[in-house]
Amino acid sequence: MTNPLDAPWFYWALAVAVGLPVGLVLFTELQQALARRGSALARPVGMIRSYLLPLGALLALLVKANQVSAEATPVRIVATVFGFAVLILVLSGFNATLFQAAPEGSWRRRMPSIFLDVARFVLIAVGLAVILSRVWGADVGGLFTALGITSIVLGLTLQNSVGQIISGLFVLFEQPFQLGDWIDTPSARGRVVEVNWRATHVRTGSGLQIMPNSVLSAASFTNLSRPKGAHEISVDTVFAVSDPPDQVCVVLTRVAAALPQRRSDAAPHSVAVGGTGYTTTIPLRSPADDGAARAAFLRWLWYAARRAGLHLDEADDDFATPERIEAALRVIAPALRLGADDQEQLRPQLRLTRYGVDETLQSAGEVPDQLTCLVEGQVQLAVTSDDGAVIPVHTLSVGDCLGQTTLTREPVKTTARALTETAVAHIDRGALEELVRRKPLLLQDIGRTIEEQREGVQRALATVGQ
Repeated sequence: MTNPLDAPWFYWALAVAVGLPVGLVLFTELQQALARRGSALARPVGMIRSYLLPLGALLALLVKANQVSAEATPVRIVATVFGFAVLILVLSGFNATLFQAAPEGSWRRRMPSIFLDVARFVLIAVGLAVILSRVWGADVGGLFTALGITSIVLGLTLQNSVGQIISGLFVLFEQPFQLGDWIDTPSARGRVVEVNWRATHVRTGSGLQIMPNSVLSAASFTNLSRPKGAHEISVDTVFAVSDPPDQVCVVLTRVAAALPQRRSDAAPHSVAVGGTGYTTTIPLRSPADDGAARAAFLRWLWYAARRAGLHLDEADDDFATPERIEAALRVIAPALRLGADDQEQLRPQLRLTRYGVDETLQSAGEVPDQLTCLVEGQVQLAVTSDDGAVIPVHTLSVGDCLGQTTLTREPVKTTARALTETAVAHIDRGALEELVRRKPLLLQDIGRTIEEQREGVQRALATVGQ
């Protein structure tokens, strides 16, 4: 009787019987450890445990333990499946080790997906060739020769299309822009919403512009989003020759600084460029704010220039006519307890101005130097909480006033912003002091209004804190 220990199959069967369970346990623990750490290698290790070990054990049992011929069809089928599993493992490990674990900003992280697809295709082609040649004994040399000749013919036939694809690959590899960046090209200006190996899709104000990558690679363009935080616009304006340049620059800079689209870490500046021209440079958060910032700046400047007595576009302001001043006195008379004589005395000292939508009439923390009464429009009083939230406190309408703390020299607690185009009448501190000396009841009204505004601020802040 033959001793099993002397049989060549015995040690192979023993190795499979012991090695397979031990290998399964070890790779299971390793996979779970990698999964807990969030490692990209957890998936390749799981493939080894689930596919390669069982298939390798089955192949060893068939060929070594049972002495089945390597040319038998069952062995070839198992070897083919094993080869496919090894090929998939190589692809998964290649992606996990080189690209998924790549640090931010490295060339591996910036590698376009199309290059990864090409690399995978090459690995798959080589792997299939090895499997067909080694397992099934196929002649793959002729197949590669035919593929090479076919590729040459197709390349000559489609050289224009292939040239565009190659240009697109170079654009993708260099990555002069990313999704979400704003670019300015000779044919379009907008935000990049899609990039593929043939064309770049740019969303402009008039629609979606699709530009072949070959055109981009052959032309120069500007990436408005790089470097980050450096985008700005320049706005040209014209004033009258008689307007003092320094005063014009102050007004231009003040209006630009109040824009909500302005980048908070940089300040705008204005310069005279000769003659009647001025240029204002405004730093913005994003190129997406260009249109809104430019429109708001020009609109607010129209009102601010007239309030400052300047002549934007060399135009005069004829708003404060005697008729409008008379109508404004009638509107504010009830709130200020003005009689006919009071209106007559106040008329020469009253100033009538206008504010545009969303313009700021007063800012929290400043000490007003005049009383401002609404003649037309609406104004919202709001306070800013510690976390930066803007909380509405009260809405002023025609006949209401703000800036009452000009008498007490106290800073205001709220910011006043125009909800509509607003016309206001300004009364200087001196004229108001003279008025309250003659009218003690008006002083009581102003004191009561100041107290009500303080209580309104406290209630608004308390509501947020709840």
